Amino acid sequence: MPIYEYACNACGHALEAMQKMSDEPLVDCPECGKPELRKLISAAGFRLKGGGWYETDFKGGGKKNVASSDSGSAPACGTGACPACSD
Repeated sequence: MPIYEYACNACGHALEAMQKMSDEPLVDCPECGKPELRKLISAAGFRLKGGGWYETDFKGGGKKNVASSDSGSAPACGTGACPACSD
């Protein structure tokens, strides 16, 4: 469930609220009681880790890909379903 940030236009109180995406935005400030809350825009709170597209496709300059293939080892999937391991 996402965590949304709110700020009150009347008193400046800031808060976070865990809500479903389908929930209506909060309106009433818990501090002053006025219907002056507004939803703030903030950065997403997750980080992509491990091997994958984000690691190899968006590197700049002379940086090498972290996920390199060893020519003498078998592919990671090993199922024979992809072109790399169907040999």
